[in-house]
Parts: sequence; structure tokens; C-alpha cells
Amino acid sequence: MPVRLGAVAMILGAVAAAAPGPAATAGKASGTPSPYAFADGAQSVEGASSTGNAAPLKPGGTYKSSLPGSGKVSYRLDLDAVSNAYVSVTAVPSPDSTVSVIDGVKVTVQDIEGNTCSVDNTSFGAARSPHPIAAWGMREISPGKPLCRKAGAYYVSVERVDPDGEGSSPDAWDLELLAMTEPHTAKAGPTSAPEVWNSATPQPLPGQAERRKGGAGFTGATPIGQGAWQDDIRPGQTLFYTVPVDWGQQISATAELGSTDSGGTGYTTDALDLALYNPARGDIADVGVGYNGDQKAGSLPPLPPVDHANRHAATAQVSALRFAGSYYLVAHLSKGVADTFGDGPFPMTLRVRVSGQPQGGPEYAGESEPKGVFDVSDQDLEAAAEGVAAGDDTAMRALAVGGIGTGSALLVGLGVWTVVARRGLTA
Repeated sequence: MPVRLGAVAMILGAVAAAAPGPAATAGKASGTPSPYAFADGAQSVEGASSTGNAAPLKPGGTYKSSLPGSGKVSYRLDLDAVSNAYVSVTAVPSPDSTVSVIDGVKVTVQDIEGNTCSVDNTSFGAARSPHPIAAWGMREISPGKPLCRKAGAYYVSVERVDPDGEGSSPDAWDLELLAMTEPHTAKAGPTSAPEVWNSATPQPLPGQAERRKGGAGFTGATPIGQGAWQDDIRPGQTLFYTVPVDWGQQISATAELGSTDSGGTGYTTDALDLALYNPARGDIADVGVGYNGDQKAGSLPPLPPVDHANRHAATAQVSALRFAGSYYLVAHLSKGVADTFGDGPFPMTLRVRVSGQPQGGPEYAGESEPKGVFDVSDQDLEAAAEGVAAGDDTAMRALAVGGIGTGSALLVGLGVWTVVARRGLTA
């Protein structure tokens, strides 16, 4: 029975991998937040100081790089003349670094003639707490944008917004880059954004929250859907969640930070930051929740339904809601909270509402890279319901839901082993 025993070995190996090792156990005991989890298999690439030496980024690929304390680094995209292209850059400063109020990451895309196709930047906010943040660049093919339409090389430059600002430390930041392409539509669509949509402030979804442990990076973001979800968060920690939002649907979210009995007194500005990113990891909106030790809450601003025509909107917030897919909710608790209220952990609740019935989207003339990134599949909806990424096998689903302990994990593995053995006897 070599095949069946191999399957058993794989299952037990997965169970063993799921059990916390010495490093994970030590981190949990010390209260040190887990670092950002870069994508498995991300290719290392060095940013160039000149566009003439810029390394290429392949659409569909994920890369790991670094950003020096000053200056910019450049990368190259080789594009056709019909597809939209997006590059997301996640900046990951060390938890021990310091940042100014307006510091952050800036991403610029230009063509070979030096024409600017897009500029975007994301900052750390008033809390001045270093944590993973993302900005995006794009090359769009649009009737209203005559530049950046040719096939050929395009350059993505990345730099800090305020490297010399008060309180900014000069250390280098890690980067994660993701390149995507979106095919053009088979038929011409609207050339202006919808003018009418329900802009009323949505009410937070009521009800008892279900435990759902957040991920440590975009790639490992925990799937959630409409509902109330709770996890513990420590000062300096960032948690990632992903929500499937289809064409015609609106997403809203409220973040709640529970009270503490630490006895500390004071106030932390923007103690809890909740940011929303689109499927291309483009920043849409965020809300900062101040904290004085009592329970506090804050909601994202009202956002329009996802619509392909939103890309023609004048405001970046609406324009970013341009495609269906997995949207990201990223929650960060300022490391400054520990100075007044201790290391926690603090209970955090996300109340997520996805309103509206899914509608038909545009007919694309081709496939995106990565495939399916601008789509909501049945597997995505199932993953959101169960809290594990689409494609995970049954054993790992059981391990992921509810945070099963090591002993229970071993029982799950042995149970699967028994089932496999019985099948072998009856084969």
C-alpha cells in the first residue's frame, strides 16, 4: 500500500507542521507579535537605483525586495497595448523602527518616455506605529487617458514618503511586490462612473462574534464573509482578512476594540487602524479608532457597489472599487498602546456587511494574471464560510477552524489515518 501510506505520511506531516514549534511557542509566550508573512515562493529581486538596470516583474508573480532608508528603487514591467496592469508594493518596516506622521510608501509608474501613468502613496497615520502598508501603481488603457497606451517597457519606482521627517529612522524596509494584469473587455462599456448609489452610513452588523484568527500577511489572509468576527490583537500586531465581494455588492466594516482592566489611564490616537484594500491590494479607505481603555469602535466610510465603471470616477476611493474579487481588511494595533495599557492581548471584533445581490460583470477578452483574481468563485465563498483558504484539504480545514490544539490535531490525523487504512482493507 505505498500510495496510501504516502498519503498518510503527508497528512501527519501537515498535522505536525500545524503544531506550534519552539519558535512559535516562544513568541506566543513572550507576547511578541508575529512578523509579516511573505508569500511562499516569492522570488527575491533587487531594486535598481536606475531604470536602465531595472529587474523585470512578471505579471502573476510575487517578489520580495527591500527599500533603502533614502532614495528610490526601480523595477520593470513589459506590457502589451491592450491590458491594464497593476503593481502592489507592501512595505514592511521593522517593528523597532520609527516613522514620522506622514511617512509611508510611494509608488510611481512611468513609461519609457518619462510620462507618469500613476502615483499612489500610503502613510502610517497619526499613531506613528510602523506596520505593513501597501500602495499600488497602474498602467490603464482608457479612452480618457491618452498616455501610457503603448506596448513596451514601463518602470515602477518605490520610495519613502518622508524619510527625513521628524522621528523617521533610516533603516531599510522589506518589500513584497505583486504584479497583475487585467484583460480588456470584449465590448465597450460606460465611460463614466455611476452617479447614484446608496451612500447612507451602513449600520454595524449585530450579533455574537465568532472566533476567526487573522492572518499575518496578504497571501495568508484569513477568509471571512458577512458576519461578526473576533480575535485577540497585541500592540504592534497586524492582522489580515479577506472578504469576497462580487460585482454589484457593497462592503462595509466596523472595528471594535474591547475594554481593558489594566488600570492604565491616557489616550492613544488611532490606536486601532482598519484599512480596506481591493483585490490588487490598492488602498481604498481606512479608519482610526482612538483608545482610552474603554471599548471603542470606528467604521469605514460608505462605499459604492463594486462596478467596472468606477474606474472612471474622479476620486481614488471610488475608482479603486473597480473589480470583483477578494477584498482585504487589515487591522493594526499601535505599538504605543502598550505604553499605557500593557501588552494585552486586546479583544478586537470586526463587523462586516456585504450587501446587494451579485450581478453580472464585464465580459473580459482573456484571462487575468493571476487567473481568477478579479472574480468571486464558489470556492471563495466556501472558504469565507469555513475560514480557510480555497484549496485546503479536509484535514487542514479541520485544523484551521477554531484554532484546534496540538493534541486534537493529532487525533484528527489519526482519525484520517484510520479512514485511509479501512479504505485500503476494502479496496
